Amino acid sequence: MTGMVTIREEDLIASVADALQYISYFHPMDYIRALGDAYEAEQGPAAKDAIAQILTNSRMCAEGHRPICQDTGIVNVFVEWGQDCRLESARSLQDVVDEGVRRAYLNPENKLRASVLADPAFTRRNTRDNTPCVLSVTMVPGSKVSIDVAAKGGGSENKSKFKMMNPSDNIVDWVLEMLPQMGAGWCPPGMLGIGIGGTAEHCMMLAKKSLMEPIDMAQLKARGAKTDIEALRIEIFDKVNALGIGAQGLGGLSTILDVKIHDAPCHAASKPVAMIPNCAATRHAHFTLDGSGPSFLETPKLDEWPKVNWAPDAAAKRVNLDTLTAEEVRGWKQGDRLLLNGKMLTGRDAAHKRIQDMLAKGEELPVDFRGRAIYYVGPVDPVLGEVVGPAGPTTATRMDKFTDMMLDLGLLTMIGKAERGQGAVDCIAKHKVAYLMAVGGAAYLVARAIREARVVAFEDLGMEAIYEFAVEDMPVTVAVDSEGNNVHKLAPLVWQEKIAREGLLAK
Repeated sequence: MTGMVTIREEDLIASVADALQYISYFHPMDYIRALGDAYEAEQGPAAKDAIAQILTNSRMCAEGHRPICQDTGIVNVFVEWGQDCRLESARSLQDVVDEGVRRAYLNPENKLRASVLADPAFTRRNTRDNTPCVLSVTMVPGSKVSIDVAAKGGGSENKSKFKMMNPSDNIVDWVLEMLPQMGAGWCPPGMLGIGIGGTAEHCMMLAKKSLMEPIDMAQLKARGAKTDIEALRIEIFDKVNALGIGAQGLGGLSTILDVKIHDAPCHAASKPVAMIPNCAATRHAHFTLDGSGPSFLETPKLDEWPKVNWAPDAAAKRVNLDTLTAEEVRGWKQGDRLLLNGKMLTGRDAAHKRIQDMLAKGEELPVDFRGRAIYYVGPVDPVLGEVVGPAGPTTATRMDKFTDMMLDLGLLTMIGKAERGQGAVDCIAKHKVAYLMAVGGAAYLVARAIREARVVAFEDLGMEAIYEFAVEDMPVTVAVDSEGNNVHKLAPLVWQEKIAREGLLAK
């Protein structure tokens, strides 16, 4: 029997806080290498431009120590606690780890966005410090504590899928049925984590845990599958990419960079299958504690990033939002690249709900939306002289049910990420307006285009308040034009057919 190892409370707190700060601005290098390879191979111009924005944003964040994405995630912590270790603390492990989360998210040099809400069914109050985290603990032999931390964005977490299959059901068929339904709100290209077996809740845990693994699909395909699980990973990888969804759903060759699968024994009557995607802001890190002090992660070398420097497309049209007319909006066509200049309003879930409630009561709105653009965003707080923190788009689909109401108020255009549902597309066509898409996973790059920011309504909603932004050359793509032509429906079909016809993914 070896002696007990003491893990000090402060060492655990400092290590968790350091890891969460680290993953907010450093992508894992395996992801960056895989994305760099995807950029080189990509033939879809819109998808290639999106990947260039993600890579350029990634390097800017690594240099500037600011968040890759404005959605700095809900924290998942996986702990393997060595049974020869004791925690020197009067507090629970949950409380100690939450203190690390609190310290990371309130760090004044790189304050992260608080996105966690208590009382989820009713008042949905922000906890203000992103606690509590979702903690999973396994007791294992040994005298070390091994910890994985991840920060999971809502856009990708919301696309999680689960099915209690019959034992004879085909897993690949189900995955291929789900992927188009997931749309682009999970910000591809990313990873798919798949769990097979166990019970319902354990299956979801297997899928989430699998996303902690490094990307190695290129190496796996080079050496060939040695197990049934490896063969399944390759089959799903190839067939998902053949769907042609592409980066940000814009049509292209890279929808996913890897597929991870964990399995566990299950009941004879069951075959639970879970699938959780990781977005373009893939954020996770691993560290160990052995009682000798806190663990700090090594800074990656900036010269390891691909030499990709995004610049606006020379063919992009400059748009002045301050003089925007309905006639000009009707001239935009799906797939057009625009550079937005002038003033826009912001608003997302909570602001839209409050507007709806105010209109129902006959109250006067604090903002006039006539002739304006609205950007679906919840920015990070600014630091060190910034006008605003990272401010990439949130998933526009969540605002679909408010679209008719907002367009009746006189909006000319909406800006977000991912596709719109058919109901919203019909509203856009009816009102002869447009929906524009900014790249999810390029939040710091987008924020550089914001020259001024001020809260104009609903300040109590924090990051969900209505701001007015003044922007300069903010890059967007026309995703739905005034005729209802929808790039997220049309482009993947073109690329799916092109991939099949030309064998573009064949090795």
